[in-house]
Amino acid sequence: MQAVHVTAHGGPEVVQLVDLPIPEPGPGEVRARVLGVSVNHLDLWVRNGMPGMPLPLPMIPGCDGCGVVDAVGAGVTLQVGQPILLEPGYNDDLSSPEVRRGEDHLAADYKIRGEHTDGFAREYVVLPERYCTRLPKGLDPVTTAAAPLTFLTAWGMLIERARISSSDTVLVLGATSGVGSAGIQIARHQGALVITTASTEAGRAMGLDLGAHHAIDHADPEWFKRVKSLTNGRGVDVVMEHVGPATWRGSMSCLARNGRLVTCGGTTGPKVDILLPHLFIKNLSLLGSTMGPRSAFPLILERLAAGDYRAPLDRTLPLSSVHEAHRLLEERQVLGKIVLIPGE
Repeated sequence: MQAVHVTAHGGPEVVQLVDLPIPEPGPGEVRARVLGVSVNHLDLWVRNGMPGMPLPLPMIPGCDGCGVVDAVGAGVTLQVGQPILLEPGYNDDLSSPEVRRGEDHLAADYKIRGEHTDGFAREYVVLPERYCTRLPKGLDPVTTAAAPLTFLTAWGMLIERARISSSDTVLVLGATSGVGSAGIQIARHQGALVITTASTEAGRAMGLDLGAHHAIDHADPEWFKRVKSLTNGRGVDVVMEHVGPATWRGSMSCLARNGRLVTCGGTTGPKVDILLPHLFIKNLSLLGSTMGPRSAFPLILERLAAGDYRAPLDRTLPLSSVHEAHRLLEERQVLGKIVLIPGE
């Protein structure tokens, strides 16, 4: 079978297409033929290397995707031909307190495919049945391949950590990013007033189309003043941050009193400044968030099938065009997600 290998850390040249044996499922396992695997910033970080975090190489990237059941091992209830979501996260210890509480993503042994172990950028993959979620009827597997990681991350940020409500005003940074586009829809569906940002007119139009009430230009050095203006000087209740240093000061400055900033990382760097008087005088909360509980997947898929959510798709490319996909994402030339199609 065709698969992608990250052979070393570096530029797109370290990514190679290789031929590997088709894996066989064991007891309790499912073999899926991969129909689509999306490209995330995580793939770029794995390729470039993460300081202080050694990764096993070579690595098959691809942390989320969809497929169809191709073969099953003993004891499996899924049927051959069933379309499934391939879950990005997994645990080795299913008896841990966090897993038993339904907070699997908080367990010390939580791992992500395509980061801690081989991912989905290949033609076939074998997974325990536990990590294969049935797709509702009528849900397109290729388009849905763009949803798992980003929607689960945004769900964890807004529903689990920030606990947004219909009375909140929510600022979602980066309308064209996977996490940002999911965050807009989740916040809007909860009844919140949503403000989003993008550096291009097309990106702002995309944010409004996804349900944001306002979209502003974060390329403007004083973009945060526009947020304050839109809220009559009050600021927002929640900021959904994932950009980091480039937007951090603006994000902090436009928080209302008792506001919450929730972050899942920083695409522009790992270090930010915090002014402690600003933090405690305004009674602000800074919340970190990693992924979300796998128990959210059925509801996310249900809302995708109903049209309440959608995974914006920039384009599909054959798996053999993985270098082009990395380049486009790295150069920020995409509106939505790129999905790679194995076997093409």
